[in-house]
Amino acid sequence: MGSLDTPALATSHSPLPGLIDTHCHLDAGEFDPDRDAVYARARAAGIAVQILPAVTAANFADVAAACRRFAGCLPAWGMHPMYIHVHHQRHLDELRRRIEAWRPVAVGEIGLDLFVQGLDWATQEYFYVEQLKVARDYDLPVLLHCRRANDQILKHLRKIRVRGGIAHAFSGSRQQADEYLKLGFKLGFGGAFTWTRATRLRALAVELPLEAIVLETDSPDIPPAWIGNGRNEPAELARIAATLAELRAITADEVARQTTCNARAVLALD
Repeated sequence: MGSLDTPALATSHSPLPGLIDTHCHLDAGEFDPDRDAVYARARAAGIAVQILPAVTAANFADVAAACRRFAGCLPAWGMHPMYIHVHHQRHLDELRRRIEAWRPVAVGEIGLDLFVQGLDWATQEYFYVEQLKVARDYDLPVLLHCRRANDQILKHLRKIRVRGGIAHAFSGSRQQADEYLKLGFKLGFGGAFTWTRATRLRALAVELPLEAIVLETDSPDIPPAWIGNGRNEPAELARIAATLAELRAITADEVARQTTCNARAVLALD
């Protein structure tokens, strides 16, 4: 088990070529002490691309700085539902300006959260819907935060059609998964399914078509089982891919190739 100072890395696995971490907060303050080393470990583990979603308008600059500094880091601009206390109407205009200045791979991280107590639902819905409209207007996919809110998320996606995207950290039902797939979405799987106690999520990871899945870390959050409560980081994606391969009884190379293809398609990276 790793710690905050010495996170467990996938050193027992050969680097997998061209992996894409579709959701990684490399700009987060947790990486301030050693961001360059974190990035170097990810590259050594075969992580070719990292998607860095913004969470507030004030956070746009940090995401931009990280994407300028590190090759293969690409931005998504958006406002996270857990930070509704800092979002303002004017930030929607700022989001549009940011997209026009630097076209992102997606609008995100956006969505709804029914897990965290005290988040005003009406305000969450307002910013989610308005950012869906932004994504539609600019023909961009979206990166969705959908914690315990998949049905509500899907309801709005049926009304405001966007260019697909990723249901980040998916933990819904098979029926909800199928609804996302019908709308052109992929499902993000990361550290959560590596825990043996996550039986329902592990079953989904096996039962879903591999074409439906993209890989992510959500670094520094959602650590995999071998880290425990430690800081997650992008290099762990290689071992996450290997764990998925083991569960599905296929090769890690097959997982790497297909999930990378899936990510490139849904985010229009080609």
